[in-house]
This record gives sequence, C-alpha cells and structure tokens, in this order.
Amino acid sequence: MPKKGKKYQEALKLVDRNKAYGIQEAVEVVKKASTANFDETVEAAFRLGVDPKKADQQIRGAMVLPHGTGKTQRVLVFAKGDKAKEAEAAGADYVGDEEYINKINQGWFEFDVVVATPDMMAQVGKLGRVLGPKGLMPNPKTGTVTFEVEKAVQDIKAGKVEYRVDKAGNIHVPIGKVSFDDQKLIENFDALADTVVKAKPQSSKGTYMRNVSISSTMGPGVKVDVSSYLAK
Repeated sequence: MPKKGKKYQEALKLVDRNKAYGIQEAVEVVKKASTANFDETVEAAFRLGVDPKKADQQIRGAMVLPHGTGKTQRVLVFAKGDKAKEAEAAGADYVGDEEYINKINQGWFEFDVVVATPDMMAQVGKLGRVLGPKGLMPNPKTGTVTFEVEKAVQDIKAGKVEYRVDKAGNIHVPIGKVSFDDQKLIENFDALADTVVKAKPQSSKGTYMRNVSISSTMGPGVKVDVSSYLAK
C-alpha cells in the first residue's frame, strides 16, 4: 500500500480508532481532520451484514438529503414532446433524444445524472454498455425512469442521492461538504442512516450494520455509533 502523507498522518492522530463516536462528535472530528485546500466532500460508509449475491439483499434506492450534497448535479433527460418541455421547465441541463444518444456514443459525458421517460428506454437501453459501468443508467428503483420528470429533476437538483450496496456489502453516500454547518451534516446523516436501516432485507441475518464511518475526501474515517438508529 502507498504510504500516506504527513497531513494524513497528523489528521489520523485526532481520531481514536477504537471508539465509536456519537454523530455530533464524529462530525466535529471529521472537520478537524480535514486539511485539504479545497472544500472536501463528507461521505458516509456503511458495512452491512447482507449478501449482495442474493437478489432479495441487493439494497438499492434513492432519497433526497434534507440539506443536499453541496454539489449542483447536471441532469440529462431523455424525453419527447410535452415531457421534454416539462423537463426543461423543471431546470434540466440537457433535454433530448437521439442527438444526445449519438453524443454519448461519441464520448460526451458532461452530465451527472440521467433521467428517462419509460417510452424512451428502448433507445436509451442501447447505451447500457456505456452508461452502466459509470453508474449512470436510468433505473426505476432510483426514480430515474419515470413520466414524472418534473419531480425527478427537482429532487435531483434539491440533493437527491442514490445508494447501492456493492459486491462487498458496502454503501458509500456523500452527505455534504466540510463547509456545511455541523447540524446540516448531522441531519443529512440522520436521514440517510434511517433510510438504510429501513432498507434492511427480511432475509438478512445477524448484525445488519457491522461498521459505519464518515470521512472527508482526504481525511481518515471516523467510526460512528449507530445503536440509537437501530433502536428506533
């Protein structure tokens, strides 16, 4: 493994690796341990006791964080007619059909989220090999395949995030920026943690939340005590 830099080593000294912090203290420690010269993203990581190989334990969904992520998402909507006009009025950055499919096939990726109306999915589906590996393929489970394009665009612009368990049983989700007020980060984490708890599959046995931590982009992970969320 590559050796961590001096700033990281100094930041690591601020963290008690054997302690599970309450979320308020965890946020304070993450901020103190943030040493980069840019506004770092704060991310929550959940290690779950699920088996992603089983279809009923493939946790996936989307939610709107109370205070957003601090990042403005560029939204591409595949729609026609009135739905295209609806998407434009809602603030979508790009709206169209074939022209954008062709642009993407030529290597254009100036967008962060893709929304498509169901009637467009036959065409958009052809981009699966290109959009899929980048996590950009529209999906009904995350609300990005819908005729309610106005709501979809507005939610994304308001701070909608997607969560999806990876092959190792982990979920990583941004909950804001280091520059956020502590309370906003806490409330974003609260909402996310509650959502992940409610997403527990009935077939999941044993400890569900095995480890939860938050960290800034360049900083060390700070373990969070989530017992209070599980007790709700």
